[in-house]
Amino acid sequence: MTADPIRLAVVGLGAMGTRMLTAALAHPGYTVVAGVDVVPRALDVPVVASLDEVLSDVDAVYVATPPASHAALVLSAFDAGKAVFCEKPLAVDLGEARGMAEAAAGRPNAVNFALSDMAATLEVERRLPELGPLRGVEIRLQFPRWPRAFQAEAAWLARSEQGGFVREVLSHFVYLTDRLLGPLTVESVSSDCPEAGAAEVAARGLLRGSGVPVHVSAFSGLAGPEVYEWTVWGTTRSLRLTQWADLSSSDGGAWEPVPVERTGSDHSRLTLFAQAVRGGHPRDLADFASGLRVAEVVEAFLR
Repeated sequence: MTADPIRLAVVGLGAMGTRMLTAALAHPGYTVVAGVDVVPRALDVPVVASLDEVLSDVDAVYVATPPASHAALVLSAFDAGKAVFCEKPLAVDLGEARGMAEAAAGRPNAVNFALSDMAATLEVERRLPELGPLRGVEIRLQFPRWPRAFQAEAAWLARSEQGGFVREVLSHFVYLTDRLLGPLTVESVSSDCPEAGAAEVAARGLLRGSGVPVHVSAFSGLAGPEVYEWTVWGTTRSLRLTQWADLSSSDGGAWEPVPVERTGSDHSRLTLFAQAVRGGHPRDLADFASGLRVAEVVEAFLR
C-alpha cells in the first residue's frame, strides 16, 4: 500500500536530481527518504551509495543519473513494485528503452519532459484547430556553450556516448511535436561530431507527423545567443514558442505575444506523478511509451 505522503528516493544528485530533490522536499505529497549517489554529499536527507539500500523503504523512485544507467535502475525499481519517474532520455540503447517501456506497462510511470504541463504547451494544444491546414513545424536550437553553465560539472554531457544537446534538449521538442501531431517518422536526419568521442556540434533533419513536415536545425559552440524556438506554421495562423515558455502568434503580420501563465514546474509534475502513483492517468505527464517514441527519433540523429 502506498504511503501518504509518498515515500521517494532520488537517484542521481547532479543538477537535475538536486533540483527535483529540493522540489520534493517542499512538496506536501512526498517524504524524501534518501538521495542516492556514488559521490557522498551533505544534504538535508540521508545519502546512500546504492538504490538497493533504500528500495524496500520507498513507494517511488526518481531517476536522474546519466542515461546509460537508467535501465538497470528502472527495471530494479519496477521489479520491486515501485513507481518510477525517470529523466529523459529514457535510454541511449533502444533495446533497453523498449524493455523499460514494456516493463512500465500497467505500472505508475513517468518521464520528466519539462514541456508536458507548461501553460504554453496547453495553449498551443488548445489553439491548434484554429491554425488551418498546417504547412510545417520548425525546431531551432543554438547553444554558444555546451554543456550549458548550470550543467558544467556533468562531463558526460560533452561526450557522444550519453550526452549532447540532441538527447538533452531536442528530446523535449520532439516530445512536444509527437504530442501535438502524433507519432513522428524519420525521413532524413544527421549530426556532426568533428571530434572523436565528443558530443555533436550540429544536427539537422526532416521528420513527419500526421503528414506534416518537421524541420530541425541545431548548433552548439557558436558565436550567438542561446535559442530555444519551436514554430508551427498554419495557413490561417502560426504559433511560436521561444525560450521554453514564451508564446507568440501571427496571422500574417508581426509576431504578437500570447499571454500565458508561467505554469509547469518540477513541483507541478511531482503533483501529477503523485496522481499516477495512486492510480490516476494524468494527461499532462509524459509516460514511458512517449519516452520510447522520443528516444527512437532522437537516436536516429546520432547513428
